[in-house]
Amino acid sequence: MNEVLRQEKKFLMNVIDCERLCGILNQVMIKDPHNGAQGYRIRSLYFDTPDEADYYDKLEGIELRRKVRLRIYDPSADFAMLELKQKKGQYQRKRSLRISRHDAQELIKGRYECLLKYSEPFAAECFGIMHGKCYRPKTVVEYKRRAFIARENRIRVTMDTGIVATELNYDLFSPDLNMYPVLDKFNGVLEVKYNGFMLTYIKNLTEMVDRSELSVSKYCLARSAGLKFGI
Repeated sequence: MNEVLRQEKKFLMNVIDCERLCGILNQVMIKDPHNGAQGYRIRSLYFDTPDEADYYDKLEGIELRRKVRLRIYDPSADFAMLELKQKKGQYQRKRSLRISRHDAQELIKGRYECLLKYSEPFAAECFGIMHGKCYRPKTVVEYKRRAFIARENRIRVTMDTGIVATELNYDLFSPDLNMYPVLDKFNGVLEVKYNGFMLTYIKNLTEMVDRSELSVSKYCLARSAGLKFGI
């Protein structure tokens, strides 16, 4: 089980400024080894309660809230990451557990008992939350990410573009999902993730580009887009 505790800032920015900022960050930060030429793909399946408590808690700014998701980086992978993000004040606590592809598919079907075979207490905690509150798959979100890491204190800056989603098919491992755009193709999301304090030079660099702070997550953006389309 992996755990991180950090603050996160999210910003909406156009793709031209994304490219410009990437060029600058390439020179002063460590590139994520998975970046490649165009970034790497992330696909997440978000779970929520029948009354969408997590979605509305975020929209209403409830201080104590959470997100439960499965995340993969390749539809052909034999594993997925089960992640629980919990917000308290300014800090995000993210815990994750690697589970098998089969068990991920079991969770998608609502069969949460598979978590009880894992020895980590986190797995039992996720079972209690998902089973007790009747969590069900809600939205699949996919995007391309480029990430940069500060040498000094592991500050992480990410740029996500091509954000798409679906609420009609929850097959996380499908090689070809029919997805709708969450944002128009000219916009992306900049995220700055840090623990304790923000280095001044990174703050200055990210302020060089035209962007506006986002108050919602990609899950909420996707869910709101789905509601707009009547899904």
